[in-house]
Amino acid sequence: MANISEDLIRAIPKAELHCHLDGSLRPKTILELAQDQNVYLPANNEEELRKILIAPPTCKNLEEYLKPFDITVSVLQTAQALERATYELAEDCAAENIRYLEIRFAPILHIQKGLSLVDVVQAVLRGKNRAERDFDIRVGIIICSIRHNNPEESLKAAELTVAFKNKGIVGFDLAGAEDGFPAKHHREAFDLIINNNINATVHAGEAYGPESIHQALHLVKANRIGHGTRLRENGDLMNYMNDHRIPIEMCITSNVQTKAVRSLEDHPVRFYFDYGLRITLNTDNRLISNTTLTREYMLAVNEFGFSEKDLIVLAINGFKSAFMSHFDKVAMIDRALHQMTDLGLPVKREYI
Repeated sequence: MANISEDLIRAIPKAELHCHLDGSLRPKTILELAQDQNVYLPANNEEELRKILIAPPTCKNLEEYLKPFDITVSVLQTAQALERATYELAEDCAAENIRYLEIRFAPILHIQKGLSLVDVVQAVLRGKNRAERDFDIRVGIIICSIRHNNPEESLKAAELTVAFKNKGIVGFDLAGAEDGFPAKHHREAFDLIINNNINATVHAGEAYGPESIHQALHLVKANRIGHGTRLRENGDLMNYMNDHRIPIEMCITSNVQTKAVRSLEDHPVRFYFDYGLRITLNTDNRLISNTTLTREYMLAVNEFGFSEKDLIVLAINGFKSAFMSHFDKVAMIDRALHQMTDLGLPVKREYI
């Protein structure tokens, strides 16, 4: 296997499709926002705050992994904070040559201090637009609903998504605690999304079995699956996803932390890739999981033996699976392939 350096992986043009805004803030920014807004934090310096916010290598469950979000969300209650967080996240991604980024967030979590849902979305879009002007990156925003909240809130989130379609919002997502909160309860929201020809992704097969993925695909018509680590438990469903080229947004580090897999060695990323599934690598939450997309790619190399050819396929999978037009995908893939060739990577048409 070729010696693949972190510098090479950082230089590869990449797409990131599964990245939560409230899980990817800079600790310094959290401290500054808290001071500006008079918000209490359990630590008053970056090092101590980072220790509190970064989840342990393995959590008891998904719910424990989600606890630090109470802190990050507490400082994302003003338009200025939301715009800044979005801008800085795109800046961090552009620094590791991520050329296309999808940021997801739940507007309902950011109205505690008087912002309307529309105010929240507009603030995030301002951050996105400013980042696209300043950096060589394209950003799409995904609006999330939350499984364990009232389905009526999901309908409001879907209405927001419809209103801001073609204005920077590229998709709809269902996130949050999976066990005991099936996607079918939010079917009315997804019906609105589907009827307006909007893309959808669903967190599924992370904290619950493949039946959760089945619901996401067949009851709410998801175009992509977030995590999907338990898909391997149902070969029929796995073949369906493979045959229909339904992408999986894999997040290796967070999947270990949340116990979506028993251990790093047990992660299905290599099996899925070898089987032909269209998998993409993502960070999930850059701060909470203490990771970057470059580190996730390095995990694929060092722990699962991914080769230069495999990395090319992974990167192209990200662009192929993006919630953007076919014509834009073709243009971004063409540019990425030229950049990979300039890096000396063994680009061949059959990898695409």
